[in-house]
Amino acid sequence: MGKRQIALLLSIAVLVGALVGWGKVAETMSSSPSGVAETFNAVQGLTIVSYDSSASVGADTTVIDAIAENADTHDSAEDYTWQEGDVVAISLNGDSITAAGTGVRVDGSTVTITAPGTYSLSGTLTDGQIVVDSAADGDVYLVLDGVDMRSSTSAPIFVADADEVVIVLAPGTENYVADAATYIYASAEEDEPNAAIFSKSDLTIYGEGSLVVVGNYNDAIASKDGLIIASGNITATAADDGIRGKDYLIVKDGVLTVTAQGDGLKSDNEEDATLGYILIENGSLNIAAGGDAIQAVSDVMIADGEFVISAGGGSNSRIASGASAKGIKATVRVVIDGGTFTIDAADDAIHANDNITLNGGSFAIASGDDGVHADATLAINGGDIDISRSYEGIESAVITVNGGDIHIVSSDDGLNGAGGVDGSGMAQGFGGRPGQNSFVGGNYFFYMNGGRIVIDAAGDGVDVNGSIVMTGGVVLVNGPTEQMNGALDYDGGFQISGGLFVAVGSAGMAQAPDTSSTQYSVLVNTTSTQQAGTLVHLQSSSGEDIVTFAPSKAYQSILISSPELSSGETYQLYLGGSVGGEAVDGLYTDAGYSGGTQYTSLTLASVVTQVGGGGGRMMRR
Repeated sequence: MGKRQIALLLSIAVLVGALVGWGKVAETMSSSPSGVAETFNAVQGLTIVSYDSSASVGADTTVIDAIAENADTHDSAEDYTWQEGDVVAISLNGDSITAAGTGVRVDGSTVTITAPGTYSLSGTLTDGQIVVDSAADGDVYLVLDGVDMRSSTSAPIFVADADEVVIVLAPGTENYVADAATYIYASAEEDEPNAAIFSKSDLTIYGEGSLVVVGNYNDAIASKDGLIIASGNITATAADDGIRGKDYLIVKDGVLTVTAQGDGLKSDNEEDATLGYILIENGSLNIAAGGDAIQAVSDVMIADGEFVISAGGGSNSRIASGASAKGIKATVRVVIDGGTFTIDAADDAIHANDNITLNGGSFAIASGDDGVHADATLAINGGDIDISRSYEGIESAVITVNGGDIHIVSSDDGLNGAGGVDGSGMAQGFGGRPGQNSFVGGNYFFYMNGGRIVIDAAGDGVDVNGSIVMTGGVVLVNGPTEQMNGALDYDGGFQISGGLFVAVGSAGMAQAPDTSSTQYSVLVNTTSTQQAGTLVHLQSSSGEDIVTFAPSKAYQSILISSPELSSGETYQLYLGGSVGGEAVDGLYTDAGYSGGTQYTSLTLASVVTQVGGGGGRMMRR
């Protein structure tokens, strides 16, 4: 079963939710013999990591699982060994070339390699070309041993034909390759090569040296087949895309610095669903792109590494209508197991047209649109995610959070379970009036099973155009101050059976979990607005601390749902006062609270207890 079939299953999963009701989705998918989750787990016999949810297809996908869904690569252990005694030396002498050995043909400042073997290049070529045109079976090794190669008419390195070409960066060497700003082709029908290093065959680059590639015409490094970068210190600057592997682009390790007016790293085979992917196993990558920083027509899979990413000039920039300037973008899915990411993007920071799975990693995100956006499903199983700037922080039709430490600052909704229009934040204007996003029809769900989410939203804090199921974890919402929005906003239902949910904000649209819940909730709408920092303290009649919270913004509505709340018990809500404990995200433990004013006393006669008027569509089934 391929990725396109799984994409269909994602749509079926949403349809299942519509048919069986929001409260039965998890049961249906885990117990039915033909359930979507079971079908996904059985794909190609993959071993699936177990997480505390069966409700979100793909929530348990790892990079290893995703790799198994894609085509094999040309990578081989033999690529990284070569015999020094069998090397053909090619000397670059300014405007001429000399070569000693077989398998090469020299014509002025152009050398053509016609047979498999190992060829060592050294010296300076002011205006010329290295052409690989080998029809015989076997790999061609190009050892760059301190070269400065330029061309005024074309690509300095052009692989026209070979089984595979391996470029070796000799230890301790500095190598430089720059192409022409305008190419001269033999005929008007030709458009290749079009990169400073261009290959029509599989290409591997590795070594302990450094390589600077300047693509003045179009791309810096491009392969029409697969491209593997295994090691080396590589700097690529391009008029269009920085580094492109049509079938796939794999970074095993190394230091990559890419500056591109187009996309930074790219794979764009649209003809085969198992190709067109990017896999990054490790390395240090610094990418500044005018378009998407990392973009694959299929999957983006990241196991580890250090990433500094800028797209479209960063989150303070605006891009043209129809343009794309995302940090990490995949047409099918993004799977990230680990790594350290600093992403500053004019568009979405992490985006997939189908699904995203974040299993771990550390993310510092600033976005001009969404922080993390998936059209179909988004699963967060771990990691530290800090979205310091966004239009909407996290958005997808189905969102599942099983773990992780997530902080969101948004100018509109913090967490949005909906089908948003791509670029919606930029269309409305960043920082504009919240709550004005556009949506397409569908069935939407938010499953909160574990982890911690802290939200500071100018629009709705948690907004689901469908239903919410919460079984564990912590959600803290510093919601809107405008009455047209709420700290919590859902259209279907909100069933809570575990975890801590605290939401403060405006009272005009305030909601609470619904009465199908098994965990008790209180919703208090105060008669006047409380100033930011005014403590909220809920305690039992015996003085036991239930919640002590310091909101970061002004508020008039307080929602608390806690496993510490019990039926028939009486609780007192205090405002103001002081506390001697330590706070994490405004939430105090071992509070030592004192000095506040009792606002109300509540006896919990039902699963949801409300005090004060106002509010929106709360307590619905």
